[in-house]
Amino acid sequence: MIVCSCNVLSDHDVRNAVNGGGSVTRNAKQVYGCLGCSAECGRCARTIKAIIDEALGPCAKACCSGCPHSGHPHAANEDAGPAEFALAAC
Repeated sequence: MIVCSCNVLSDHDVRNAVNGGGSVTRNAKQVYGCLGCSAECGRCARTIKAIIDEALGPCAKACCSGCPHSGHPHAANEDAGPAEFALAAC
């Protein structure tokens, strides 16, 4: 299904960007970068985030709360703040 009509991106495109290897893709901006485009209207950002969370499964929440392979400099720091701030920094 098409999730971004501005860039004509499908849910398969998003999943491929997330599972494509390299660093773990955690937000819509990173997906756009992987796919060589940029956000236009932004209405798809929540859907893209939901697909990312689904594709990463349990790791999606664990990575921002201390998962050792997250690559986030504060991943092991429990004082990093609320999860929504950690997600924005990933």
